[in-house]
Amino acid sequence: MTLCTPARTTNRPRIQRPHSPPDGPRRFRLAGADVSASVAVFLIALPLSLGIALATGAPLQAGLVAAAVGGLVAGRFGGSPLQVSGPAAGLTVVTAELIQKYGWRTTCAITVLAGLAQLALSALRVARSALAVSPAIVHGMLAGIGVTIALAQLHIVLGGTPQSSAVDNVLGLPAQLARVHPEALVISALTVAVLLCWPRLPGRAGRLVRKVPAALVAVAGATAVAAFAGLAVPRVDLPSWSSHALPGLPEGPVLGIAAGVLTITLVTSVQSLLSAVAVDKLVAARGDRGQGVPRSRLDRELAGQGAANMVSGALGGLPVAGVAVRSVANVSAGAVSRASTMLHGLWIVLAALLLVPVLDLIPLPALAALVMVVGIQMVSITHIRTVTRHREVVVYAVTLAGVVLVGILEGVALGIAVAIAVALHRLARTRITREERDGRQLLHVRGQLTFLAVPRLSRALHQLPRGSDVVIELDGSFMDHAAYEALSDWTAGHLAHGGTVETTGPSGARIAEPAPVTDSASHPCCRPWTPWHNHQCGEKPTETRRTTGLHLASGIGKFQRNTAPLVRDELARLAREGQRPSQLFLTCSDSRLVTSMITSSGPGDLFTVRNVGNLVPLPGEESGDDSVAAAIEYAVEVLRVESITVCGHSGCGAMQALLGGSPDDPPTPLRRWLRHGRPSLERMASRRHAWARISGRLPADAVEQLCLTNVVQQLEHLRAYEPVARRLAEGTLTLHGVYFHVGEAQAYLLSGTDEVHGYDDVFTRVMPTDSLEAATRDVPTDHLEAARAS
Repeated sequence: MTLCTPARTTNRPRIQRPHSPPDGPRRFRLAGADVSASVAVFLIALPLSLGIALATGAPLQAGLVAAAVGGLVAGRFGGSPLQVSGPAAGLTVVTAELIQKYGWRTTCAITVLAGLAQLALSALRVARSALAVSPAIVHGMLAGIGVTIALAQLHIVLGGTPQSSAVDNVLGLPAQLARVHPEALVISALTVAVLLCWPRLPGRAGRLVRKVPAALVAVAGATAVAAFAGLAVPRVDLPSWSSHALPGLPEGPVLGIAAGVLTITLVTSVQSLLSAVAVDKLVAARGDRGQGVPRSRLDRELAGQGAANMVSGALGGLPVAGVAVRSVANVSAGAVSRASTMLHGLWIVLAALLLVPVLDLIPLPALAALVMVVGIQMVSITHIRTVTRHREVVVYAVTLAGVVLVGILEGVALGIAVAIAVALHRLARTRITREERDGRQLLHVRGQLTFLAVPRLSRALHQLPRGSDVVIELDGSFMDHAAYEALSDWTAGHLAHGGTVETTGPSGARIAEPAPVTDSASHPCCRPWTPWHNHQCGEKPTETRRTTGLHLASGIGKFQRNTAPLVRDELARLAREGQRPSQLFLTCSDSRLVTSMITSSGPGDLFTVRNVGNLVPLPGEESGDDSVAAAIEYAVEVLRVESITVCGHSGCGAMQALLGGSPDDPPTPLRRWLRHGRPSLERMASRRHAWARISGRLPADAVEQLCLTNVVQQLEHLRAYEPVARRLAEGTLTLHGVYFHVGEAQAYLLSGTDEVHGYDDVFTRVMPTDSLEAATRDVPTDHLEAARAS
């Protein structure tokens, strides 16, 4: 059997994902970590839910309904197992405005319609599109909402009543300060002091008591002080559930209600999806590396949020979204499954039914102070530093100001407009400077090279002396066709007059230079990537020759005659300086894989290792042949490469041999080597790992599925090598996975591979390639067998 032909299809072991429970009754198992985590989340969610309901002007019971539904419905049907959903501070301003305009019953109906819209978006599989929104816009929106919340709750803290808008609250603040309610201010100050000081309690005793949530301690302490001191402050007043308001038919202008549905849909969806991504990162960074916790499936998460909003609105609850504070508490408490989220919803239900007399003792100023602190914390200093570092502070500031002064949708629209303007400005802004150093002409090009910069680039290039040694430093990530042609034409002319041209990146590393057009390149027989087998440039094609010795000699002769003069200087420099490759490239021995073609690399760029199946044996398992381990050690420790790439490809004969293997096969050298690929087979058959999609479709067959899975598995093997693990921990090494589809001449990049822990099994788009997305669990479980049969 050769690796270039399909493997035999008889005597194959049946490898399929488990899709039915074992015989016998299923036993429900509840982890102790989930129980303790659910209690911690419940203690945070209870006061926050009441406070957010108070801030919106909704019935206080609506906050409890939303918290319970978020835990039970979104927790059960959502795609992020450890994310906690419920009433979110980010929705306070939107909901308060809807209640003021249309009343509570219509707001509930709008929440139901928003849930339907989320279900429709989930069916269209657009969840990942929400992540395309600039983080500066998202952070600016949340900061604007936080400012609006804090200004409104400040009036309640001072013993007054908030106005309808942030501007009115600012204008009314002096009058409110003139008539401060002392008792409300005392309760609020006590709440804020406990919230700020509780997480900073020192010593061993402090570490023990800090396990109790600060929000619970603050509200409970304020309640106890108000009760024992007999302070006359307004308190929570939960009406009877028999009089709880349910939704009614929407009443109001159609466009206004549609705008409300759109706003609730967008804000809840974006916040929930971003929170789900953040939860994945928190889980991966946890001590157990999230063992056994699947990564978030964003389309399912969007569907779960839609279902929760429909149920919450129908039961008279606030809009529901994934919330960061409760999710972080859930992950930090060690939750391992969605049971913790659902149990927290159950505790909310029991509290709402059994603890009404206790909840009625809570002072409203304490809840207002709690929500005010949450609003202030939404203006994150970390986010401001991040957007400043990425030069997007203008987008952040405009979005924040727009949300505060005009409204959420308007503020986000302003932020998007400014983000587009900033992107266009960066695309069009190119700085070109010239200097002379050590007898060489240095031309610095900072920014993106587009057709708009071609006149200035051409002017600067033609000002350089003829026959001089030129270094062109390109400090940008994009060059369009017009700029490339201008640089290529000038390079050809400068070389013709005896000059030299070296093109470098911002770090000084040489990059591929625009190649001048030569006679051979224009030859009709020498199109880019002409069929190589027995190719005779400029000669009439002849019958295929089998004399490989003559063919090899002919190829070497052509190299000496045509290629060597072009690369001699570069190879001479590498001979003097030694090799300094930027990455270790580990790929298959398949003759159709040309690494320099796929990566647009040249001599000295890649330290390449090829073997059958692009396999990385686990340390100590190579049985006397340590070639791969030696290459990894040399590349990481001696050459100090910055990245390692594992590249698989379509139609891999090694993967076909793995699928077609049998325990009865003789232990040939090939079979002994392929045993290092068995973990890839196990990963493909495991339910714990998501299947891959190529541009939204399932792989064509089991071989293609195994080729994709093998890339991810070999990256996991790399992490087992001590030098690799150490460099990853230092942050000086990254891992990448690539899948090359030979028939389509298309490359796909595995995303998430530079995280510290694990992979998300999502293949994402690298321009101009298409994207591969993580498969959803609704894939038919017999797909693998069906693919083999076909």
